[in-house]
Amino acid sequence: MPASVNRERLLKTIDDYARIGATDSGGVTRLALSEDDGRARERFAGDVTGAGLELSADDFGNMVARREGSEVLAPIQIGSHLDTVRRGGRFDGALGVLGGLEVIRAFNDAGITTRHPVDLINWTNEEGVRFEPAMMGSGVACGVFDREWACDRTDLDGVRLGDELRRIGFQGERNNRPPTGAAYLELHIEQGPVLDDADIPVGIVEGIVGITWINVRILGQADHAGPSPMALRRDALAAAAEIILVVEHLASESGPPVVGTVGRFDLEPNIINTIPSQVEMSVDFRHRDAEGLKRLVDRLIESADEIETRRGVDIQLERFWTSPPTAFDARIVDAVALAADAVGAQSRRLWSGAGHDAKYAAEMTPTGMIFVRSRGGLSHCEQEFSESDDIVAGVATLLQTVFALDASLDSIVT
Repeated sequence: MPASVNRERLLKTIDDYARIGATDSGGVTRLALSEDDGRARERFAGDVTGAGLELSADDFGNMVARREGSEVLAPIQIGSHLDTVRRGGRFDGALGVLGGLEVIRAFNDAGITTRHPVDLINWTNEEGVRFEPAMMGSGVACGVFDREWACDRTDLDGVRLGDELRRIGFQGERNNRPPTGAAYLELHIEQGPVLDDADIPVGIVEGIVGITWINVRILGQADHAGPSPMALRRDALAAAAEIILVVEHLASESGPPVVGTVGRFDLEPNIINTIPSQVEMSVDFRHRDAEGLKRLVDRLIESADEIETRRGVDIQLERFWTSPPTAFDARIVDAVALAADAVGAQSRRLWSGAGHDAKYAAEMTPTGMIFVRSRGGLSHCEQEFSESDDIVAGVATLLQTVFALDASLDSIVT
């Protein structure tokens, strides 16, 4: 393939965008539809139009930059996001957008006209930090979320998402929503330790695990910590401790990539000499199989029933949100693997334990992802880091994947 990644240009572009919303400790805060997000969008608009792409925005602010192809075919899409978490890193999300920009520039440098159009997408509000939930832009575009409902989401200050979208000037038209593509590709840092632990720079992502969130409420009886015999206590916290260990055990015995986490915990009355009367906490299970996810929940319920009876407490479980697992298209996954081999990037297959816009894109378009190793597995923090060699290897894999899919896919626009 004559097109190649311009290392110096790619790394400089990443550095330039990292200055927009830069924190004093080397990270980035660029919340969705904030002033800094608007500045990054303006920079992106200038970069893609400067590369000869036609830019549009849809009715939820998703930015789509198109490089036309030589034939009337469905586009090959590259997408990710420019918004960040508070005091996050410089690579999460931005690497996928800017890596896609480098693919476009590399084709331009080589004078290559692809058969398919190539669409580069910056999705709105992937992180879901300022406006919940996450992956909202891709969810609206792919029909998972109602647009009006999404525009009515408010931040902690009561500011509506729709109002902010208009304020920063990026609300476009519904007919600009990304179409069904021939393929969708997303380049992202791993945000986990698997590749780093294996000393492998590039991951071929086979899918995104299913996620379920459960709220657990335990009601016991408050009493004085001194006179109350151990055998007669109805200690909500002691019951909660058992539940936490059950969550850990269920995930551990299931093996990778299954995980279980208790991340939120509230205790009443939270007094040193009083037996706790109430605990409310979260449980987060992740599994790449829907039935496996259900088994984890069923076994948690069984354990909770036994603990409830033995300890004389009341345990209420509410499974309030589930994101089913998404297996990516085998043809796209195989194409990514072949591309990594073609550019000499050592790689391995794995599943993503975090959500990405690719999950919703897969509802419409054959999808695959490429991961780049995260040092120490760190992400969503200022210490997030990926080596320059790994970044170049990931973008080279993306470039080769687009080139190969362009030659092999024949999805006609209808």
